[in-house]
Amino acid sequence: MDNKEKKKVHFIAIGGAAMHNLALALNTKKGYKITGSDDEIFEPSKSRLQAARLLPETFGWFPEKITNDLDAIILGMHAREDNPELIRAKELGLKIYSFPEYLYEQTKDKTRVVIGGSHGKTSTTAMILFVLKKLGIAADFMVGAQIEGFDNMVSLSDEAKIAVFEGDEYLTSPIDLRPKFHLYRPHIGLLTGVAWDHINVFPTFENYVEQFHIYTGLIEPNGKFIYFEGDEILRDIASKVRTDVTAIPYNTPAYEVVNGKTTITYHNEKANLQIFGEHNLQNIMGAWAVCSQLGISEHDFFTIIAEFGGAANRLQKVAESSTSVAYKDFAHSPSKLKATVNAVKTQFPHRQLVACMELHTFSSLTKDFLPQYKGAMAEANIAFVYFNPEVIEHKHLTAITTQQVAEAFGGTNLEVYTDTEALQQKLRSIDYTNKNLLLMTSGNFSGVNLIDFANELIK
Repeated sequence: MDNKEKKKVHFIAIGGAAMHNLALALNTKKGYKITGSDDEIFEPSKSRLQAARLLPETFGWFPEKITNDLDAIILGMHAREDNPELIRAKELGLKIYSFPEYLYEQTKDKTRVVIGGSHGKTSTTAMILFVLKKLGIAADFMVGAQIEGFDNMVSLSDEAKIAVFEGDEYLTSPIDLRPKFHLYRPHIGLLTGVAWDHINVFPTFENYVEQFHIYTGLIEPNGKFIYFEGDEILRDIASKVRTDVTAIPYNTPAYEVVNGKTTITYHNEKANLQIFGEHNLQNIMGAWAVCSQLGISEHDFFTIIAEFGGAANRLQKVAESSTSVAYKDFAHSPSKLKATVNAVKTQFPHRQLVACMELHTFSSLTKDFLPQYKGAMAEANIAFVYFNPEVIEHKHLTAITTQQVAEAFGGTNLEVYTDTEALQQKLRSIDYTNKNLLLMTSGNFSGVNLIDFANELIK
């Protein structure tokens, strides 16, 4: 592609996790000329953009960057509706895409696989991509975490005939309040489960569930709807799909755990897994249901999935000694929390579990949402919950107390902290012999390097 053919694309809010990955993909894989702006960019986005020479020279918004020769504007969720670059783009009549709109535009002639659900969508998407790559099957993709063997979280190409997207139900952009996964129009759509989240944009459970009904209505004609049959809400959704859509259920497979290792059995296949937890076994079966629709054999799938080590921040092993293992996980919603705690406890039944989580998201810090956490950490022997009152203030939420949090979670195994230093000291005071450690957050406990800290504690 010579310079005359290069498409010019400008990113408003280029620093976001998804946005900067898309910018890198268009630049490196398709040779587009990329520019972008943002008012702040954090690591690792900053270094990755800098390495590709895509980091804005100055932070801020610059309407003069918006010119008539741009082929497209991609608008990030971080930008506001009154963004001066967005206003300028509208004045010039330029084509403005949201992140998911642009992914659809790039893949509208391909077979699209979209993995949605309140939990497990990143891991399930990662599993599918891992298998496809091992088999040499080219696929465009977007996934919400780093996967071993992939240098980017987004890939777009002219060659691939398949596109595999993680389908997030959060809003699309400041000027498009549809959930992202409503824009991909899958040929094969999967839902892992439904558990209320994002209370700031879906104020009632019924409103939240409706988004998943809408999603199945957007499956392409004669498409497939794959769903976890153990979820009552998904069974109801599956019973109401269009008559031209084939509903395909999956379940928890037969498995056994011996000496901290999980073996899965499916038909005539056995796989000794690197990952564990019933939720991950269900994710594997969802991934298999998708891969079978893509023509992959059962033998090939289960042989390859045995090598899958997980996605970043999804039960990621970060420290280990002869008697202890430490994991970090992105779990923050009640359903994710419960599944992750259960997974570690089940995998190591003879070890005590020290579980520590941070209330960090809008939903988790909302007083009316707290009761959803009832019993979420009951299986841990020792449990800690941390939240930073300054974050609550920053999000303009009603203040909550440690007592309210403790009552919401319930049980007698729980302590609540609002001082990160005090929590760290408490964790340091524990003898981890024959105990495992689980650190769960979508943040970092107000500035803690979780990998370094876990190694300090365990080793």
